[in-house]
Amino acid sequence: MKFNYPKICSELLEELPKRDKEVIWRRFGLGGDEKETLQEVGDNYGLTRERVRQIQDGAILKIKPKIKVYENVEEYFVDHIRASGNLKREDHLLSDLGGDKFQNHVSFLLTLKDPFSRFSETDDYHSFWTVEPKSFNFVQKTINSFHNLLQKKKQPLNLDDLSPHQIFGGNLENKPINNLSFQALKSFLEISKKIQQNNKGHFGLREWPEINPKGIKDKAYLVFKGEQKPLHFSKVAKLIGNSCNTQTCHNELIKDGRFVLVGRGTYALKEWGYFPGVVKDVI
Repeated sequence: MKFNYPKICSELLEELPKRDKEVIWRRFGLGGDEKETLQEVGDNYGLTRERVRQIQDGAILKIKPKIKVYENVEEYFVDHIRASGNLKREDHLLSDLGGDKFQNHVSFLLTLKDPFSRFSETDDYHSFWTVEPKSFNFVQKTINSFHNLLQKKKQPLNLDDLSPHQIFGGNLENKPINNLSFQALKSFLEISKKIQQNNKGHFGLREWPEINPKGIKDKAYLVFKGEQKPLHFSKVAKLIGNSCNTQTCHNELIKDGRFVLVGRGTYALKEWGYFPGVVKDVI
């Protein structure tokens, strides 16, 4: 840990009235506990949600002038976010900066500084922090461009294997896109809920089995994609691993239209051009 976050937070809070301090402590989970809602804190003190909010906001206003003493912390946070294209998905940012134990402290410190803006979670995006709120339109255009590329390629993509021209095509004349680093692009894609990364580091659409395999049938599909040849159902079950039941695997291959029986217990992917009952080369 680069900074002693608990010590910094305690010093910021030490001159607050007791109740103000306790409200901040509980709302941000600075004691290592879960963050408490306005309702939970209010119930404890016999206050309304709105009154708790007023106490919290007032306490933060009292604290903000003191944060100037810790400009090195602000610079560290800013540098980390800028290195990721001026924004970072919230859970990733808090993990990077606070590790396992001090994420709540980092969240509290981010709240105190004006350079940092938080965008709340939506249907399309995870919550994230940025130091350039006006750049979000550019971020959205970049994500949409990559989404279109995935739909065109119809397969997960590794950013290291792509050039900016492949990713953005006709938009390459846009200077910000042309200068976009792969680290920044990765950070942009991580806030999207429509695009996800699998355990191999490839990005794809969240509904693809290569990204979010659902059950034995999708895992079997990935086995065939990896082996690139017809397989007996017992071999498929073995390659799936984790004590996959052989008969269950066989049943899933029978029911799913992506698989074709090409021999006694041997299956292939229909997309390879195989027909039932005939083992032949991939068309």
